[in-house]
Amino acid sequence: MKSRPVVALLIETSNAYARGLLEGIVSYVRRHEPWSLYLPEMRRGEVPKDWPARWKGDGIIARIENVETARAVRRAKLPTVDLSAGRHLPQVPWVETDDAAIARLAVEHLAERGFRNFAYCGDRQFAWSRGREEVFAAAVRERGGKCEVWNSATPDRVGASWSTEHRRLGEWVQGLPKPVGILACYDIQAQRLLDACREVGTAVPEEAAVLGVDDDRLLCDLCSPPLSSIVPNTRRTGYAAAETLDRLMRGEAPASEAQLIPPLGVATRQSTDILAIDDRDVASAVRFIREHACDGIQVGDVLRQVPLSRRVLESRFRKLVGRTPHDEILRIKLDRVKRLLTETDLTLETVADRAGFRHVEYLSVAFKRVTGMPPSRYRDEHAIG
Repeated sequence: MKSRPVVALLIETSNAYARGLLEGIVSYVRRHEPWSLYLPEMRRGEVPKDWPARWKGDGIIARIENVETARAVRRAKLPTVDLSAGRHLPQVPWVETDDAAIARLAVEHLAERGFRNFAYCGDRQFAWSRGREEVFAAAVRERGGKCEVWNSATPDRVGASWSTEHRRLGEWVQGLPKPVGILACYDIQAQRLLDACREVGTAVPEEAAVLGVDDDRLLCDLCSPPLSSIVPNTRRTGYAAAETLDRLMRGEAPASEAQLIPPLGVATRQSTDILAIDDRDVASAVRFIREHACDGIQVGDVLRQVPLSRRVLESRFRKLVGRTPHDEILRIKLDRVKRLLTETDLTLETVADRAGFRHVEYLSVAFKRVTGMPPSRYRDEHAIG
């Protein structure tokens, strides 16, 4: 009888992001030949005390976030897939969340709510935070804006106590131009940012809209107000890592390029649920579109909500939102299509109906024009399995 491959998962279970990666790995194993999985109890970035002297196996999937983990993995001399942006072993195949796509999505989310001032709250000890900061700031500059930046002190900084950090963060928030849309590098940092806003009297989301990353639902709901967060496709990331390791263990050559998995979208909660648009008519039009885009509305339906001609509405809408009302309706409908394709097994006909498209053919044409691929291919590339 053929023995099962033995695979070590050097991934912590203490946060929603890592647990999503593990769910994706388990999904792959269940759909293919079973593995014997070794999941040691460990904190983030920790190397198990009995690793690797007391463990023998066939492959490793790890978040290689520091030099110690890199050394331990290198000593094992086994097929390995890295799930960290740290790149401590650059020769190892790498599967990661697409941080550039996350940063661009964040700018889009805040900009479509009317924000013209932007800021980034990061932690420079993490490579993924530095990457998100760079792309976020560049995307803001492309819009003609300026991005203010704050970062947590590095661990070795003298006097970098929690109270000192918290005071620094509050002072930074107070000095930002208002209203401002802020991306925090991940949900934990966003929670700290919300606490600082409350302590210095900055209203959220009226003066500062705060957006996190990871969509750790328990943490997001514990925040005050509840935190909006970008949803990474962690299950797909973990699945792709397992798929890659399986090929390596079969003797296939590793891929030469990183596999970067784009996010699923934004889970909008109270911390960004606002329109920072001074034009009351345009704000009313935007709100109506967001509430009814997938009901099959047309621009004519929007015009019946505001006392403006089509020409005037389109001119003011484009100036403040950056696109026409028709484009905004289509964008929201296609975002709904993407979520349904990724998260469900619904037929394309049902997806079209739920997203407000009268005909599947029109959905397919519009989707391919915007994404560059038909819906079926998008589903294949972004869904699990």
